[in-house]
Amino acid sequence: MKTLPLVIKMGGRLLQERPALDALLAVCQQLKQQRPVVLVHGGGDQVDQWLAKFGFTTEKIDGQRVSPAEQMPVITGALDGAVNAELVSRAMLQHLNPVGLNLSAGSSLQFTVNKKLGAVGLAKANSPKLINLLLEQGFTPVFSSVGIGSEGQLLNVNADLAAAAICQLVQGELVLLTDVPGILDSQMQLIAELTPAGAAELVASGVIKGGMKVKLDAALETGMALQRNIIVAGWQQPENLLKLMQDEPVGTCILY
Repeated sequence: MKTLPLVIKMGGRLLQERPALDALLAVCQQLKQQRPVVLVHGGGDQVDQWLAKFGFTTEKIDGQRVSPAEQMPVITGALDGAVNAELVSRAMLQHLNPVGLNLSAGSSLQFTVNKKLGAVGLAKANSPKLINLLLEQGFTPVFSSVGIGSEGQLLNVNADLAAAAICQLVQGELVLLTDVPGILDSQMQLIAELTPAGAAELVASGVIKGGMKVKLDAALETGMALQRNIIVAGWQQPENLLKLMQDEPVGTCILY
């Protein structure tokens, strides 16, 4: 039986569609019967809505949000406040025993600042002590994609890259959930397996770009670091995640 922690990144429309979210969390409860589960979430749509309410505009560079320091209280309120609390509340209903956290809790991750994007943190695994204690006691950590820098500043962290760092921290297995069934080719067909060389070709030809490229970069880096395949899959059919228990294919498997 596999005992590797399963790190699942959640984001996109999933976080705004409660029936789909509840269905996915019910699957997480089934997965948790066999292995520890860690959830990491973004919430870009919610952040966009909050920023607009406060009169801010949103800019992205290469699929990543530009996060000026003056926007961080709003971004933090959306991600570490509203979205995290909602996800924890729904996870409680599925008896997942969730604990809401930001990425700096227990010094889990540490950060350098990507100043080109403003108050944006580049995450690196640091201390697994807190997360291991929670997992050993049967809790489900639910991480928002907010971190705290070495000078105490709030940092926005891309959720795919955050999940990759958490996965490396716990030496687990990574599943990046997305609004599409996986990584698609130029004909919009699912790619079942993707090698680093194949990925480079898709990026060079412009098939993969923006947010999906960030997701791909996170998967490739984690796969290389852990010497383990990474899954990119859609959230629309959460029951497919149960196939992971039987080593059956799900979404796109990115080979290391």
